[in-house]
Amino acid sequence: MKRQHKDLLIKIGFFVFLLFVWQIVFSAKIWPSWVFPSPLNVWQSLIKSIHDHSLTFGILISLKRLFIGFIISILLGGLIGVLVAKFRLCKITLGSLILGLQTLPSICWLPLSLLWFGLNEKAIIFVIIMGSILSVSLAVENGIKNIPRIYLKAGKILGASKYKMYHHVIFPAMLPNFLGGLKQAWSFAWRSLMSGEMLFITVGLGQLLMMGRELNDMSRVLAIMIVIIVIGLFFDKFVFGKLEKNVLKKWGLYEN
Repeated sequence: MKRQHKDLLIKIGFFVFLLFVWQIVFSAKIWPSWVFPSPLNVWQSLIKSIHDHSLTFGILISLKRLFIGFIISILLGGLIGVLVAKFRLCKITLGSLILGLQTLPSICWLPLSLLWFGLNEKAIIFVIIMGSILSVSLAVENGIKNIPRIYLKAGKILGASKYKMYHHVIFPAMLPNFLGGLKQAWSFAWRSLMSGEMLFITVGLGQLLMMGRELNDMSRVLAIMIVIIVIGLFFDKFVFGKLEKNVLKKWGLYEN
C-alpha cells in the first residue's frame, strides 16, 4: 500500500512539473500565444467545451463508434486467429495476409471505405475494424500457440471433448497473451477512429480537433488532445488493467 501511495505521489509530481515547464515556456514568449497557449487558456477552453455540451456529445458519439468497431474486431479477429492457429492451410494463406496488412497504416483504409460505404457511420466503423482486427487475430494466434503442451495433454488424458478443451483449457490459457494484444488493438482502434473523424466531417472528438485547427484555436486543440489521452489512460488503467490483473492473479503470475 505504501508503494502505491509513493507511485501516486511520483505521478502527481511529474505532471505538476510538466505543467510548470509548460507555463515557463509560455511565459518565455518563444511562440505567439495563439500557437502555444498557456495551461490556463487550455483549461478555460476545456470548461467552455463542457458548458456548450460539444465535448460531451463528441465523447459519447466517438465512444459509441469505437465500441461498435472494437467489438466486431474482437469477434472477427478472434475467429480468424483461431483458424490461423489450428489449421495449416489458414496459416499459409490468411497468416501471410495478416502479417502483410498489419504494416498498412489504418488511414489507408479510409479512401476505400468512403468509396464502398459513402459518407456515413459505416465508413468510420470500417476503418476502426481494419485498424484493430489484425492485432486481435495475431494476439489470439500467438496466445494459442504459446499454451504449454502439458495443459493440452492433461486435457486429453482427462477425457475433455473438443468443445471442453477450448472452453476449459485453450481459451483460459491464452488469456494473458490475448489481453496484451487486446490493449494494443484498442490503441489502434483509437487512432483509426481519430483518423476517420478528422477526415470525415461528422460529430466526434476528431471533428472537434479539426474545428480547432480551422479556427486557429490551439487551446481547443490541446484541450481535446488532453481529453483523448485521459480517456485512453482511463480504459488502460481501470478496464484493461483490471482485467489483466484478475487474469494474472488467477494464474498466480501477479506481483504487487
